[in-house]
Amino acid sequence: MARRHHGEGTIRQRPDGRWEARVHLDNGRRRSYFGKTAAEVSKALLNARKAREDGLLVPGARLTVGAYLGDWLAASKPQLRPRTYARYEQYVRLHVLPELGGVRLAKLQPEHLERLYAAKLDAGCSALTVRHLHAVLSVALKRAVRLGLVARNVAAIARPPAVPHRDVQTLTLAQVKALLQAARGERLEALFRLAVETGMRQGELLGLRWAYVHLDEGFLEVAGALQRTPAGFQIVAPKTKTSRRRIPLTPAAVAALRQHRARQGEERLKLGDDWASQWDLVFSSEVGTPLEHGNLLRRAYWPLLLKIGLADLVVTKEERIRKRKGGKVEEVEVRTIKPRVTFHALRHTAATLLLEQGQHPVIVGALLGHARTSTTVDVYSHALPHAVAGAATVMDELLSTKPTAVRRRQ
Repeated sequence: MARRHHGEGTIRQRPDGRWEARVHLDNGRRRSYFGKTAAEVSKALLNARKAREDGLLVPGARLTVGAYLGDWLAASKPQLRPRTYARYEQYVRLHVLPELGGVRLAKLQPEHLERLYAAKLDAGCSALTVRHLHAVLSVALKRAVRLGLVARNVAAIARPPAVPHRDVQTLTLAQVKALLQAARGERLEALFRLAVETGMRQGELLGLRWAYVHLDEGFLEVAGALQRTPAGFQIVAPKTKTSRRRIPLTPAAVAALRQHRARQGEERLKLGDDWASQWDLVFSSEVGTPLEHGNLLRRAYWPLLLKIGLADLVVTKEERIRKRKGGKVEEVEVRTIKPRVTFHALRHTAATLLLEQGQHPVIVGALLGHARTSTTVDVYSHALPHAVAGAATVMDELLSTKPTAVRRRQ
């Protein structure tokens, strides 16, 4: 074997037949890796050198789950959307580190994870939350296998809890028409029409920019989504390759967007240079900045639901201190809108209506930006029986011996 340069590490065969690779760390210590073949330890040495050069944690036999997950988060951050990274970090910090942070990565077993899942369920976490935790660990440990730190992904063996089936929330056709009628003339009328006609995600709607809306040609492009991050609002890349898509617009949607653009133009003229033109947002605040998620719901969407009977008005009384009246305590009536359906229900409604009218799941999945048609079928299986029921009629007509049926086929 060729002689290695200083700092590259060494590989040798031990008297017991095993192979050992050694690498020098920046703190002057050394780390050894053992294997049955020279190729096996050479791969481990290469990964260790790369980690050292990148300023990341150099894996070792005493590497703990907590130390590895911290390294994984640091290495993954540039490739993740800000909200995704924040969610991963939260799962690791709140759920994994207190229970498994001190366990050596090489000693981690499927039963460790299954005990963790059971403990989280007992602590009040939902089965869906635990499934998400399982997914995060699966992704993290898959990298550990790729880097040669562990021989297998124990998360692939551990069994997470089953998530109870939950029906998809949708609006009926009559409710959709009532919603659009209630939104007529409202500042965000075009947003609600796009939501029910295209099934765009809320972040995609709030991150839509005029540069990607082609009214003369009758389509728009989904090229980003609005997200709030610790650094403020950002328009991030779509979730997947298929999320970046072109969506055709109905004549009604084009008309609504033209009207919306004219109204927004009046707002810009009033503000002049104070308008935040750098965002170029279709659906913005009254000064051109991004819309707050909560404001969209509380000030626009929930009042519409209340108008059409899909929300309830809850009136409560609270004691508050009136500062202008010398700190006097007064009883105040508080009105709160409690919606019965979420904003995401509009996306589900768009898909359900199309499937019930016989549109193929491939087409509906492409409109929604699903990565796989199986996702469309799984999520919206409730809408497929309508199409299946019609299959019997089609088959009867195809195989019928009645003369009228034969003439129709000819």
